[in-house]
Amino acid sequence: MNNVTLNNGVKMPQLGYGVYQVNAAETERCVSDAIRVGYRSIDTAQAYGNEAGVGAAWRKSGLPRDELFLTTKVWITNAGEEKAAASIDASLKALQTDYVDLLLIHQPFGDYYGTYRAMEAAYRAGKARAIGVSNFYPDRFIDLANFCQIVPAVNQVETHVFQQQKTAQKVLSRYGTQIESWGPFAEGRNGMFANPVLREIGAKYGKSVAQTALRFLIQNGVVVIPKSTHVERMEENFNIFDFELTDADMAAISALDTAESAFFSHYDPDTVEWFMTLAK
Repeated sequence: MNNVTLNNGVKMPQLGYGVYQVNAAETERCVSDAIRVGYRSIDTAQAYGNEAGVGAAWRKSGLPRDELFLTTKVWITNAGEEKAAASIDASLKALQTDYVDLLLIHQPFGDYYGTYRAMEAAYRAGKARAIGVSNFYPDRFIDLANFCQIVPAVNQVETHVFQQQKTAQKVLSRYGTQIESWGPFAEGRNGMFANPVLREIGAKYGKSVAQTALRFLIQNGVVVIPKSTHVERMEENFNIFDFELTDADMAAISALDTAESAFFSHYDPDTVEWFMTLAK
């Protein structure tokens, strides 16, 4: 397993297992399967409603706590210093742990400055080994990074072959902040799993489109957290460290970038208005 070193020295697995949209009733089984496959990084969030399943699974796994990297995120309904602090404690209780390895702001809405202050306090108290953000576009990231005391260690953003975040990666690198991908398969949009470039390149190595797409991100220094509820897919996604894409392969996949979201834009007023309905 490859690791990346965050800006505070904490090591984070470059491949993890995400539980976004995993039904709460299925989470314990899915995380248990992922741990058996070999995943040692699990990504959840307050908004997913499945932190308790993650906690139950890792507890039953028998793994020492320091062999598992746990991430969770503070949701916008818990924005603000006081509410965020209480929600962090609630997340730790659900996850059955005294600390998380990575704590993120889930969305750049509401009083996220207050949320970040609560996260900085949690970091100093040993409740989080690293803190960061999610879905912060370069403008908001730069603003927060210049007016906080602890520079975010991670920014988790939509990143896949069609939205490679080239500009964001340059910005994040200036701050020593690690980019992490959500939606590494773009949820199959843009005909990803039938893409001829990914198919042809993958075929050279006996690898699937999914494995090729993940390998491209890994070689670009991106942390990935693919999700599947099927153990055979978990295994497939895990087996991406036994081949390497050539410079020509990387260039061909890089050319697939549209630099646009496959889902939504935080710059779109209608999208922001929708998030505001969730925050109230």
